[in-house]
Amino acid sequence: MTEPGTTSPPHAPDTGGRTRKLLGKFHVTGVFWFRIHCWGLSILPDWGVWVINNVFSAFFFVVLRKIRSAISNNLSVVLGPCGWLRRQQRIWRTMLTFSWCLSERYESMITDRSFHFEADGLDVWEEVTSRDRGLIMVTAHIGHWEVGSRLPVENGIRRVHVVREKEMDPNAQEFIREMVARTSESGYDVIFADENDPSLGPRLLAALRDGDVVALQGDRPRSTGRTECVSLFDRPFDLPLGPAALARAAQVPLVPVFILREGRRRARVFIRPPIWVARTQDRNSDLRNAIQAVADNTAWAIRQAPHQWFCFRDLWPGTRES
Repeated sequence: MTEPGTTSPPHAPDTGGRTRKLLGKFHVTGVFWFRIHCWGLSILPDWGVWVINNVFSAFFFVVLRKIRSAISNNLSVVLGPCGWLRRQQRIWRTMLTFSWCLSERYESMITDRSFHFEADGLDVWEEVTSRDRGLIMVTAHIGHWEVGSRLPVENGIRRVHVVREKEMDPNAQEFIREMVARTSESGYDVIFADENDPSLGPRLLAALRDGDVVALQGDRPRSTGRTECVSLFDRPFDLPLGPAALARAAQVPLVPVFILREGRRRARVFIRPPIWVARTQDRNSDLRNAIQAVADNTAWAIRQAPHQWFCFRDLWPGTRES
């Protein structure tokens, strides 16, 4: 277990600080790309969306060398080693799928285009939502997470508090905040996690005790947060302790939920068996076991759709393909 301030950098993309400062809003993380993407989606027909997704995927495939390398190395752990051409196909497929998921995320916010979801594990969902207390939907940077996190609200089940990472560009974050505020349902609350906000934990704990849902991505630690080194694909992997600690304090389950894209505005929701965090005398062991269960479920989801795993930092730098 690592203490705050001693953990390695989060599993966020390594985009290069100097380049980001030089390009400003025109950097890949800048507000320019958010705005032009949304503008294009709001006016283009489906064939036009297909064009821009392929064009921009090709552009970023060429220019994002570090991210290209990270995708290749991470997928080699999941899918095994392969030749150069096959590696390029894996990278391209992942980048194009990310583009489609990102586009459809914005479409869900700024258009009235319909989305079709099917679900596996509804019996699990019915069981965990039959209780008075809330639950924590935990997932990873896989597939259609943010679109799917609205399902409890759309089905009239619970109020949902979605905890998001802060955007690298403050202007991009404000753009997303305004867009979500204009389009989200009354029962849908988006929180941009601030590492220096001591009120976040108590706020989420109170929401859970009121019977609400907290939805978060549990695969990316914050730079100042405590982590637990567990096993992912038989390799060491740091995961944040926060979700398990929150679930233990509130005495609510962690429910792994993954939304995998299956086609144009179509996705399948996988609701996995709940993870109950034990409350023994050994708190550290209780949290470690729960976090390992989160990692096991994350590995399961990645295996279902490896090209929908959007982790763009090299997780295991020692893994290199010839």
